[in-house]
Amino acid sequence: MRKHISIILLIAVVDVSLSSVYAQSFKEYLVFVREKAIEAGISEAIINQELFQLKPDPRVLALDRKQPEFIQTTEDYLNARLSDKRISDGRNLRQIHNKDLLAVERTYQVDANYIVAFWGLETNFGRYQGKYSVIRSLATLGHDPRRNTFFTRELISALKILDEGHVKSGSFVGAWAGAMGQSQFMPSSFFGYAQDFDGDGKKDIWNSELDVFASIANYLRKNGWVYSDLWGKKVNVSNEIYDRFPPTSGKSGCRAMKQHSAPFPLKHWINLGIDPGKLSEDKTYALLRLSDTSDQTYLVGKNFETILHYNCANKYAVSVGLLADYLANI
Repeated sequence: MRKHISIILLIAVVDVSLSSVYAQSFKEYLVFVREKAIEAGISEAIINQELFQLKPDPRVLALDRKQPEFIQTTEDYLNARLSDKRISDGRNLRQIHNKDLLAVERTYQVDANYIVAFWGLETNFGRYQGKYSVIRSLATLGHDPRRNTFFTRELISALKILDEGHVKSGSFVGAWAGAMGQSQFMPSSFFGYAQDFDGDGKKDIWNSELDVFASIANYLRKNGWVYSDLWGKKVNVSNEIYDRFPPTSGKSGCRAMKQHSAPFPLKHWINLGIDPGKLSEDKTYALLRLSDTSDQTYLVGKNFETILHYNCANKYAVSVGLLADYLANI
């Protein structure tokens, strides 16, 4: 209970107006972070250790402006992530870890093939977890005005992870935007979703495959995963039909949802001559087109929306769904 209370307090402490600090220097920003970290109960020893003489990382800002989900063509993006080797490796690892994956699947009611798909796309099955300092990356992005409130909260959560001893400072590295471990969780997601499934008393998303699988599954379950339901399907849709169901730009939440049509029961799409494959007749699906050409059109369902919670980008979510299908030989 105490840990849950501390997390709530941590979020509340950082949930303040940051507009006044972003005209300040990076050094002055760190003074602000220090104050908020102390209020969140983080030890001064950790704060001093991590923030003393910290400098922004210019590579991080450059990468923030060039995220592949937004600059790569759909074809290039999917080809890069759905290579023959990744599919082959995924199938092999699915079998190697079959017993553990099925145990996680039963416990969390999340399909094993999707767990492996996330694992493969996030860190190439744990082989590459990133080499950027999590603290430095988050501080760099927290000082930048584009998403300052979000990344400052994540920075405080990252300091909390170190303060609680979940990982050593020298090993606290990840992707350029602060995602970490084999599951590539942001620090706040670590507190919200990480699991100790191997029972060793640690939520080790860096080294324990069992904890990684369970943590991914727990994330999906808590964000609405529907067990044994498919994510969607690539479909052939004429421009005439597609134009009748335009994206609903008024949708709130994840920005990627603004590219989806309104959802309709599967029978509605069947009546328009669309082949639904193995999609569930009792579910609703929206129409999504990833590019200007009709060969990148999909029907997407509730589990697709759950995938978007992990990464709010339609290309990413489609790559997860397609990789899971390849693993299941669909």
